[in-house]
Amino acid sequence: MTLAADVSQHVSGDDTSAVPAAAPADDVVSGVHERLIAARAASRILAGSTGNQRVAALHAIAAGIEANIERIVEANALDLEAGQMNGLASGLLDRLRLDESRLHGLAAAVRQISSLTDPIGQTVRGSTLPNGIKIDQVRVPFGVVGAIYEARPNVTIDIAALALKSGNAVILRGGTAAENSNRVLVTLIREALTSTGLPADAVDTIDDFGRPGAAELMRARGLVDVLIPRGSAALIQTVVRDSQVPVIETGAGVVHIFLDASAREDWAIDIVENAKVQRPSVCNAVETLLVHRDAAARVLPQVLERLRSAGVTLHGDARTAALAPDVVPATEADWETEYMTLDIAVRIVDDLDEALEHIRRYSTGHTESIITDDVASAERFLAEIDSAVVMVNASTRFTDGAEFGFGAEVGISTQKLHARGPMGLPELTSTKWIVRGSGQVRP
Repeated sequence: MTLAADVSQHVSGDDTSAVPAAAPADDVVSGVHERLIAARAASRILAGSTGNQRVAALHAIAAGIEANIERIVEANALDLEAGQMNGLASGLLDRLRLDESRLHGLAAAVRQISSLTDPIGQTVRGSTLPNGIKIDQVRVPFGVVGAIYEARPNVTIDIAALALKSGNAVILRGGTAAENSNRVLVTLIREALTSTGLPADAVDTIDDFGRPGAAELMRARGLVDVLIPRGSAALIQTVVRDSQVPVIETGAGVVHIFLDASAREDWAIDIVENAKVQRPSVCNAVETLLVHRDAAARVLPQVLERLRSAGVTLHGDARTAALAPDVVPATEADWETEYMTLDIAVRIVDDLDEALEHIRRYSTGHTESIITDDVASAERFLAEIDSAVVMVNASTRFTDGAEFGFGAEVGISTQKLHARGPMGLPELTSTKWIVRGSGQVRP
């Protein structure tokens, strides 16, 4: 069962066994609140810590990951085995997997985050009033950040590192699919914090409280300042719908690439293959390919052949099927689907207008890209597509915090308030106004 099902079943009341016999509801509430109160106290210490202290903690986390690769991989193997037995989808299994290469990558990401500019105390804007009072709007930590996610142990490291660098405490609910991996990772993070003189309670998990713990986290307004869900559309919508804590909504990725009439063949082949095949299980992988009818005969067969040779199943409309063999007839559901597998939906459209209309109807507002040599088409696409990231002649796989220079990301926000697109350090801050006077009174 995924965390989305865990959370939704508990909140809807459909799961009569949501609270284990050994953990009465009152114990769950008190247990979760105890950790949240400890996190709140730790957040105050973090807010007063120096940037050098937080950097030292991040370096200790990176070293802890690299020194315990075998231990982490062994724990992860237990999660992978359980996931396979429970029929976890291939895309989720890929996201769940931690190997030596990925762990070295996580450690490198933590070190990169440590080297980024500290956002705390940065002046966003300021001025001196005519009466001599000086006002400055400066960045400050949120305080306590909650994260609910599924089958993504890398998120444990990414969010913890970004939260610590930006002076926030974080409470994690990583779901049952990754419970063994997350248990080891959180332990290593807490040990690293203690070793550098920062409170271990700045990073904690409520995984041991299961579904009731996740529901309680969503009700913890006043103890948690912001909640960030990462995972399936079902999980995200459950949290957005039911949380009493403010939510930064990250979105599912029904991502589009449009091959315009002037699309270069070599760019089209390479970009579409990269966007679909490099890592199909992630939210920035392309799911729908739209092709201008004037480019279809010239470009599409070669693009589809490259995809087919990489093992991609092609779901296409009738015009696509006429140009290529082995095309599965596309249904309405295909245009709405985030596959997270080696599948792609393909449609030939009459013009840019029809491509724009298709994207407006089916996009989740994540990432869209146009491949074109026509400046007017490119500029119109950029202006009229209302997604978090809009690209020209580039793979959608670049919608990523690390690729954008953030070291990692908290998630990719598809909402429009506060944060949009890949979220790094600034997106984990709020602001406050600092006012300095010299005896002024208001007339």
